[in-house]
Amino acid sequence: MEHIAALLLIIGCSGDLGECRELPAPIPVYETQEECQGDLPVAIAMVEGQAEKILARCVFVDPALDEEDAELVWDVNTDGTLYASIEKPALAVASVGESEDNLMQE
Repeated sequence: MEHIAALLLIIGCSGDLGECRELPAPIPVYETQEECQGDLPVAIAMVEGQAEKILARCVFVDPALDEEDAELVWDVNTDGTLYASIEKPALAVASVGESEDNLMQE
């Protein structure tokens, strides 16, 4: 199995950055961060014209994360800065409270 060290994230936005969406990367995963960084200019050129503004970055993938549970989270600031990370989703914990029957028996 190949180890993934970086994901190439490409985001296309409107001119005012009010609407943004992910664009398909020509090569979405890389074994090294350096390979990903090297492909950034070519990848951006390949999606040119699909949106008014194109933002892209290589996102580090922690090898300790289980890839099936990992989630790509990104946001674009009003100044055009693209923030992105791979995160493990928060676990939802369900709990069962005491029922009325249990409370009456006490």
